[in-house]
Amino acid sequence: MPKINKYVDIDTVEREVKKDLIDRHSPFITVEGEAKVGEMLKVNVKMGKEFTHPDDFDHYIESITLFNGETKLAMTTFVPGTLGNEKSHAEVTFNIRPMGKKLKLVAHGYCTKHGIWESTAVEVAVAQ
Repeated sequence: MPKINKYVDIDTVEREVKKDLIDRHSPFITVEGEAKVGEMLKVNVKMGKEFTHPDDFDHYIESITLFNGETKLAMTTFVPGTLGNEKSHAEVTFNIRPMGKKLKLVAHGYCTKHGIWESTAVEVAVAQ
């Protein structure tokens, strides 16, 4: 099992280089609208908040995966150059259909050089 790196609040980190590494590799989840049973819900996952990530042929974000607890909901993959070989934020919007009473969303981003990075969990109440 590969090591999974987890987001640490960069305000608590002293070294600027460490802030850059943590932020640019961490997925951030945003839920658009209200979650309702059986209705489509937009979940956006963006890699990095303050710092952008390289899009080089040997160092890029290869995939973003969305989970509800331990259940894999969706995944997207990128190839080098998807972002124009420019430092940028890899980003994707998943459309999911919640069926339970709540969601515990977690995203993983995979960097080809620095491995798997996990978001902070986002809990979403689902209206019946």
